[in-house]
Amino acid sequence: MHDPRLTPARPDLAAKYLEGKVAAARFVAGETFEVIDALAPLRQAPSSNAELMTQALRCERVTIYDRNGEGWAWGQLEADGYVGWLPDAALGKPGSTPTHRVTAIRTFAFPGPSIKLPPVETLVMGSALTVARADGAFAVTREGWHLPRQHVAAIGHRETDFVAVAERFLGTPYLWGGKSSFGIDCSGLLQVSLNAAGIGCPRDSDMQQDGLGKLLDATEAKRLRRGDLLFWKGHVAIARDADSIVHANAHHMATVVEDMRGAIARIKAAGSELVAIKRIEVVNT
Repeated sequence: MHDPRLTPARPDLAAKYLEGKVAAARFVAGETFEVIDALAPLRQAPSSNAELMTQALRCERVTIYDRNGEGWAWGQLEADGYVGWLPDAALGKPGSTPTHRVTAIRTFAFPGPSIKLPPVETLVMGSALTVARADGAFAVTREGWHLPRQHVAAIGHRETDFVAVAERFLGTPYLWGGKSSFGIDCSGLLQVSLNAAGIGCPRDSDMQQDGLGKLLDATEAKRLRRGDLLFWKGHVAIARDADSIVHANAHHMATVVEDMRGAIARIKAAGSELVAIKRIEVVNT
């Protein structure tokens, strides 16, 4: 069974690489584009009212297989393989290879070397950039944007503590399908945080439960470490230590730190049991 979230296939159209694996009326090779907006919604259907499934960040690559002629393009994100509909206007031809990423949860791009100028764009953590040169306290991009140098780092930069990254999102409003400081969901928080540490991460919590780390047995689960992952059906939280978690959740409608035992009891009372605890062994180099 192919997961439709990760499989660019419909009855009328599918990706060429899936020929012989799925049924479709025709198969197309697709064309690579780049997200040119700061944040682009990937939706379940070609409508601004359709469910937000995830978001694509600036300079993220996407293979487009179909355009509906009404402002929407259907394709697959390169980074995590998610499939859905993006606004056509958010896409452009791929530019130069990115050299840097935004490491602050949010930063401003100024039209010149002064923070007194009105920003031309707001960029979020993980957004890729091509930095052409330095100008004093600023990194200057290929577009001529000036970003504070302390808010960007070279592509190869890795955060040493992904939990600390997640903690920087405290207070961020909860948004289903969100993955930025403007709004984020539980699995988006985990994905953004792990990506900042150089660790690949699927998009949704069920994919994360299946694909990340080592399952802890009952004895190991009694001695939780910072960075252990707690999974419920449709939800994930990150252990800060043996007694507390950080997670984006709809109960608080925000990213919060919560007492672990209290959260487990609260979620159980709402009808959901803890189903797995997993441990990611992070090797720092």
